[in-house]
Amino acid sequence: MIEIPSKLEGKSFKLYHLEQQLKPLGYSIGGGWEYDHGSFDYKIDDEAGYQFLRVPFTAVDGQLDSQNTTVKLTNPYLLSHKYQIGLDDNVRIGNVKASFDQFQEPQDKDAEFPEKYIDIGKDLVKELEAVLLD
Repeated sequence: MIEIPSKLEGKSFKLYHLEQQLKPLGYSIGGGWEYDHGSFDYKIDDEAGYQFLRVPFTAVDGQLDSQNTTVKLTNPYLLSHKYQIGLDDNVRIGNVKASFDQFQEPQDKDAEFPEKYIDIGKDLVKELEAVLLD
């Protein structure tokens, strides 16, 4: 994980407006969100897993599934997930369980981030600052 200092840290926005501004730029709400926090993710590449810029946020008022929720951004960071090659050795048997648990566990959830993408991540943060703060 590589944190990228940003003027966005501590800034508050309506979650709905963030979604409207960031989704056209290629961001999606990350799958690991909870009712009080989550993140926007931008997939940079999928070299031997995937590399992305994550923009985390926490709810200031209400829950993330409520209308008009305000969120506060924290510093963006670069993250790389490396997936296993071959069969998953943590398979859980059973039809019901298998229907929900059909994807492999990452081999390394916090793999080393390829240096060649760091400048791209910094440029993406600058773009975010321009879109959200100007």
